[in-house]
Amino acid sequence: MIIDSQFKPAWWLPEGHTQTIYPSLFRKTRLPQMRRERLELPDGDFIDLDWAPDNSGPLVLMLHGLEGSINSHYAAGLVSTLYKASMSVVFMHFRGCSGEPNRLSRSYHSGDTGDLNFMIDKLRDQYPGREIYVLGVSLGGNVLLKWLGETGSQSGINRAMAISVPFELGTVANCLEQGSSRIYQRYLLNKLLRSLNTKKQQVDMPLTTNDIRQLTTLRSFDEAVTAPLNGFKNANDYYTQSSCRRFIADIKTPTLILHAEDDPFMNPSVIPKVSELGDGVILEIAKHGGHVGFITGSLPMRPDYWLDKRVLSFFSGI
Repeated sequence: MIIDSQFKPAWWLPEGHTQTIYPSLFRKTRLPQMRRERLELPDGDFIDLDWAPDNSGPLVLMLHGLEGSINSHYAAGLVSTLYKASMSVVFMHFRGCSGEPNRLSRSYHSGDTGDLNFMIDKLRDQYPGREIYVLGVSLGGNVLLKWLGETGSQSGINRAMAISVPFELGTVANCLEQGSSRIYQRYLLNKLLRSLNTKKQQVDMPLTTNDIRQLTTLRSFDEAVTAPLNGFKNANDYYTQSSCRRFIADIKTPTLILHAEDDPFMNPSVIPKVSELGDGVILEIAKHGGHVGFITGSLPMRPDYWLDKRVLSFFSGI
């Protein structure tokens, strides 16, 4: 089912770019006291988890975007909102995103659902009978939707929500090479290259290029780094196998996907049609909202982060 969102942007943040950029520059929210846990993985690697203090309500697992972390601008607001509503929250860092490079040459990527599956199994064992929800943002949303399609009726979770999802990775890569969207590509690419440089000092990495300064687009990065390190033939093979769009039809878990038509990371052509949605899926489309923005507010510099409220309302069954 596809529904029109009730979101209306702040008049002073009227379109996708301002909605996207404002919170990344100005949002400051205090996290509850978080506890870090290292989860050892079957292949000898690890991921780090940040836990909010335990509450009596459902347990929410949160997945971040490309090169994100608990310090991402959206993380504190979402974690705090759910925690204050008596939900327990655990923030899962993908491999190498918690401030320390992962041990293996392989990395996290948009289609890697193995670590999420391992994490869900751990949560089910640790909290038998507890309701488990999963929230995925951007790349994390792609991972979540792909995993939900792969597991179908056997996901073992009660609800899921994905925000600003790059449904077609190849199309998104092309979009980020055009016009003003190139500013986001440069921002993300700089973060990826910094992480890669740090990791190369500690881990032997069989790359297809000796000079990473030649990597000037996300596609070139995926061609030279993401694909070979993670078993793909090339960037196109990675995009084809990892894009969540073709998996959404098989989702059975109650799932809300929130997306803005003016998301500057992509164009509206990536948005699935109603015929592509699984039985458990609601696709909520807003005209505006940008990429992980969705900010209202009648007074300039007095934002109301509608996104946090929408996540809470869905997970509260409202």
